[in-house]
Amino acid sequence: MDQILDSLEDMNIGKIERNVSLDKYTTYRVGGVCDALVYPKDVSCLRKLLSVLKQNNIPFKVVGYGSNLLFSSKRYSGVIIRLDEFDDLEYLTPYKIRVGAGYSLVKLSMQVAKKGLAGLEFATGIPGTVGGAVFMNAGAYKSDMGYIVQTVTVLTPDLRIIKLENKEMNFHYRSSFLQTHPGYICLEVVIRLDKGNKSILEDVIKDRRKRRMESQPLNYPSAGSVFRNPEGMYAGELIEKLGLKGYTIGGAKVSEKHANFIINYNHATGEDIKQLIEYVREKVREEYQVDLKVEQEFVNWE
Repeated sequence: MDQILDSLEDMNIGKIERNVSLDKYTTYRVGGVCDALVYPKDVSCLRKLLSVLKQNNIPFKVVGYGSNLLFSSKRYSGVIIRLDEFDDLEYLTPYKIRVGAGYSLVKLSMQVAKKGLAGLEFATGIPGTVGGAVFMNAGAYKSDMGYIVQTVTVLTPDLRIIKLENKEMNFHYRSSFLQTHPGYICLEVVIRLDKGNKSILEDVIKDRRKRRMESQPLNYPSAGSVFRNPEGMYAGELIEKLGLKGYTIGGAKVSEKHANFIINYNHATGEDIKQLIEYVREKVREEYQVDLKVEQEFVNWE
């Protein structure tokens, strides 16, 4: 592995960090050590990197800010790729923007609101990248990325660059084409917004920030809502009715502020959190015959 990393450094594809603890790169603040964390400088460098990794059968995972991932404590024998350098933002027309997959979703939502562009207010509290948001079809307040994304430029498993239209992305509640085709990597997105009133948009954002502070345990590491809401129900309400607020396993706890949040309140491991997720899910299944779907992606548990 060291020889391959040496050759990648010689190729000057971008910053490479070796033996990195992933707990610094997930919002749960858990995870084992990975062989390397790589930041490709551009699409060409990403293609070179992936070509080398594929040729040598080295596992890899593209991540954003780690806001919807749960890594195990095991070593990740492979390469974690972050697209932080894919952060271009261009206004194509007064209401249409092109933005890189590594751009902060919160930052983008705030910037367009300041320009009086409406449509991204739902995203001001979602701490991820644009690429991660497209992958998950992130949303809130009865809106999501599927409503505003026009096209997505992706890198295919055979390293071709293609453009997918909105309908080809198969956006549904917290899901997209990219989830069912994990070999595809989001590179950039074209988003269509609407004309809005700047002061009204800023008021909406302030109000929602206040509501988040009051209702979510933002003072502890978490990954946001753990479970998707079943149709016609709220996962948090089902969990709360079971009296599971405050329930702990190891250093992981069901938030007392919002039952659909699991927090790392006392040096939890990924195993603590996963065990607690499975416990809550089983209790809800037993009591309500509802099979909650987990929003987080489990990585390196095989």
